[in-house]
Amino acid sequence: MKQLRAIRGMNDLLPGQSPAWQYVESALSELFARYGYSEIRTPLLEATQLFSRAVGESTDIVEKEMYTFDDKSGDSVTLRPEGTAGTVRAAIQNNLLTSPQRLWYTGPMFRYERPQKGRLRQFHQFGVEVFGIDGPDIDAEILVMTARLWRQLGVSDQVKLQLNSLGSSASRAAYREALVEYLTAHRERLDEDSQRRLERNPLRILDSKNAQTQELLADAPCLLDFLDSESAAHFASLREMLDAAGVAYEINTRLVRGLDYYGKTVFEWVTDSLGAQGTVCAGGRYDSLVEQMGGKPTPAVGFGLGVERLVLLLETLDVLPDTLEQQVDAYLVAVGEVQSSALAAAERLRDELPWLRLQTHCGGGSFKSQMKKADRSNADFALIIGEDEAAAGQVTVKYLRSDEPQQTVALAELPALLQS
Repeated sequence: MKQLRAIRGMNDLLPGQSPAWQYVESALSELFARYGYSEIRTPLLEATQLFSRAVGESTDIVEKEMYTFDDKSGDSVTLRPEGTAGTVRAAIQNNLLTSPQRLWYTGPMFRYERPQKGRLRQFHQFGVEVFGIDGPDIDAEILVMTARLWRQLGVSDQVKLQLNSLGSSASRAAYREALVEYLTAHRERLDEDSQRRLERNPLRILDSKNAQTQELLADAPCLLDFLDSESAAHFASLREMLDAAGVAYEINTRLVRGLDYYGKTVFEWVTDSLGAQGTVCAGGRYDSLVEQMGGKPTPAVGFGLGVERLVLLLETLDVLPDTLEQQVDAYLVAVGEVQSSALAAAERLRDELPWLRLQTHCGGGSFKSQMKKADRSNADFALIIGEDEAAAGQVTVKYLRSDEPQQTVALAELPALLQS
């Protein structure tokens, strides 16, 4: 019988990998809590119309990448390709937008892309969405918050902030007209994808990876020259705040992001350490999206951060804590007919030491084989209960990571010993 395998681009997370993920997930959730953000959880499956309306029908995501199918009722549904649209839908539906909201979420997203290093068809994101605050101060806050994350994880010298402003819809329309006029005159030099985008989504050409197209864009009109006065003032204030906070950045006038709902501030945190997949975190403002989706006009800003890519960056730079390799503090070895005593002793220890990560040996085996498993567990010490220890109410403590001599203590004294 043919062995069943995971679907291409949808990977298993194995026990040896999960500690790094837990480390990243804990760091992010704790950071968001420190800044006053609340968690929201939305469904994996949404109506297809949600994404075609929010993300944009001419985007690569909607045109090429979504997992879309009809359910048993004949309704078109889609596995979420990103988190913002569902969060906006939930905020409108549940009447959350009567006051400013700072929200965060995490979970799997789905896009039918070519699997490669740092890019999967099922991938995981952390996201932040803020509703009801229109000033550049909230843009600055989420950028300062992510800068703090890089420092906390030890990668701040390997991640750079790229910043741009897309201005208002009117200024983008004026820029689009100038860009189309310029590119149309050089249409034959554009790559095939850019020629297609010229008719439907010309700003996405700025993000082309084709070398000849990028060379052509060097002389194209600059988006910042078309900003309206309000957007220009917003962008100037944001840069001033980042300067005051000591957050370094570079202006990238070709940064447009791949989703139609962005306006004004857009940004990406990028690294040179992961090859082609260099974007670790990206986002921007989307002040018109809530109204576009049926809510009242509400300013909004947010970002998405890829977990796979961030874990890969930490592994590449070798900055994950060494303690992640240690899953347990102690391994309880039970030799002879002492399983009942060993189980009771283990539960007593867990009651008295809630922090203790204690693994109890199950399945029998010789003393030698159990000690080998204790050593492979990376525990600091083995707690040994044989028939003599069980009869005397004692435990032998053997240190596995130091030369300290083993000692036998009363079970009642063991919590104090482990605490010390």
